[in-house]
Amino acid sequence: MSPKSGTPKKNLMLFSGRSHVELAEEVAKSLNVTITPQTVHTFANGEIYVRYEESVRGTDAFVIQSFSPPINEWLMEQLIMIDALKRGSAKRITAIVPFYPYSRQDKKHKGREPISARLVADLLKTAGADRILTVDLHTAQIQGFFDGPVDHLHGQNVLADYINEHYSDHNITVVSPDSGRVRLAEKWAQQLGDRPIAFIHKTRDPDKPNQAVANRVVGDVKGRLCVLIDDMIDTGGTITKAVDALLDQGASDVVIATTHGILSDPATERLSNSKAREVIVTNTLPIPEEKRFPTMTVLSIAPLLARAIQEVFEDGSVTSLFDGSA
Repeated sequence: MSPKSGTPKKNLMLFSGRSHVELAEEVAKSLNVTITPQTVHTFANGEIYVRYEESVRGTDAFVIQSFSPPINEWLMEQLIMIDALKRGSAKRITAIVPFYPYSRQDKKHKGREPISARLVADLLKTAGADRILTVDLHTAQIQGFFDGPVDHLHGQNVLADYINEHYSDHNITVVSPDSGRVRLAEKWAQQLGDRPIAFIHKTRDPDKPNQAVANRVVGDVKGRLCVLIDDMIDTGGTITKAVDALLDQGASDVVIATTHGILSDPATERLSNSKAREVIVTNTLPIPEEKRFPTMTVLSIAPLLARAIQEVFEDGSVTSLFDGSA
């Protein structure tokens, strides 16, 4: 037998944590694979047990876990799943992290603070992950925290396609919720057809999490449909204040577009009572029915994840697949 014909066939296996099984099932369907069966349960004292019911030796393993509450439990579960794969002789392990946990703790604002985003990267590496695949990191520098390849996908492609389909005939202005995301707004503006941009000048007290004050709108929004973009919505305070500021400045309407719908209380109440025409999010995080409302639209990130997984599995270029944006 020639060396070429004797080369073992690569085997893609998909594994899912318990935090967002629906997303994992969508990804599996897009890849035309099944989620590898496993035994997993939590003991009375909170310890987690995982055992795979099929051999994982030599496999190209992809472990998907979304980090909604309880974040620490789901993080530990993914670490244990990766460790089980490593000890089961998986050939390569990719941690799929649609929403990267602790991403807002990416630097020290004051002395004696942790850099928790770096700690998460270290934990994934120590557990046995060879690669990370994630979507819309809060800051791009987090890619450098992991000692290995990081595929940084962008939910903007999914969101912008929806905006183009439903609002292309409007006079759109892309609005960044703060000055730090103006560069992202410029990319959005280009993808939506060279639209003008604006941003909200705001202040934030580092001692008061989830609180910001929308000060003023910088840019012309009068009579225009404002597409207000951000990477995440947590309690909804900042984004709803931004909606009010834009409407006060004469915007005809506001559409919110964000990748990660964390939606901690009272986000649903704030957003549903806001004057935003539509709130568009992706399903990187599970959004239960009780947190949905009539003006919310949830888009699936599964096809994007599946295409990236296929590209990684085939040793292709994720960057070229997403036109240089990934």
